[in-house]
Amino acid sequence: MNNFLRYIFIFNPAADKGRASRKAEWLKAQVSGRTDSALFTTTYAGHAGDIARSEKRKGTCMIACGGDGTLHEVVNAVAGEGVTIGIVPIGSANDFIKTLHPKNKLYSGITRFFEENSKIIDIGSVFYGIEHRYFINSLGIGFTGRIARSVKRTSWLKGELGYVYALFSVLFDYTPLTMGIKITLENSFLELHEPVFAFSVLNGKIEGGKFRIAPYAELSDGLLDICILKAVPKHKFFRYAFKYLCGSHITDPQVIYCKAKAVEVMLENPDVMHLDGEVYDGICGRITISAVSQGLSVL
Repeated sequence: MNNFLRYIFIFNPAADKGRASRKAEWLKAQVSGRTDSALFTTTYAGHAGDIARSEKRKGTCMIACGGDGTLHEVVNAVAGEGVTIGIVPIGSANDFIKTLHPKNKLYSGITRFFEENSKIIDIGSVFYGIEHRYFINSLGIGFTGRIARSVKRTSWLKGELGYVYALFSVLFDYTPLTMGIKITLENSFLELHEPVFAFSVLNGKIEGGKFRIAPYAELSDGLLDICILKAVPKHKFFRYAFKYLCGSHITDPQVIYCKAKAVEVMLENPDVMHLDGEVYDGICGRITISAVSQGLSVL
């Protein structure tokens, strides 16, 4: 049983296009009266990370109450600081929790956080230009990056419908990106320079709500799962979308799927990257992605 000094609940009411705000009173009631816990509510973009940075200290457990974006902010604020992460999944997709806790049990409260043991998992590290970020679930460049951007901009559609709409809107005028890719496998290298329809790197199994992009991903194997769909005609993409849902795409000859220690991407023209669904626009040049083995403690 864990004996953390403090449990910090970081609640993002803007998660799930604002629908998470309905959980505010419930969460307050759950935390109220506990001398070992405190609840903070975010009020602006990036606030979850600011709270985590200001409240972190060794022995603290940070509970991200929101979606994958809220979790992404907290992870980037405390990775490597001896802080343990917990998750109350009240976002639109909640992709990471589906790998961490695939049984999808429902709980009536938060008591479990004070009883659970922690485990050590890997995270992904990304360098682009002079910037550095971590991701806990997934990274996508090009197609999935643009989908993440469209989801952010489509405030009138909530939940998984937003991802479906974004997929169609991005696909309409999408052209595969020419990428230079060097993958560091466990005992060799793989290189390619060609048009790529979709490029994803995952620590977890699922991206975009239900797409099993990396069906063999393990959170503690010290490796990232690379999934590359080579250039295919747009009218054939729906066949691949169905395969992604089932996780059966990995044997298709147009798909490269492998486990890797690191991967380097060269982009000649600026495009969109997402990390755990958070959008990073105008990415260009060299992007270096690597696995950080045992990089984070989670409940």
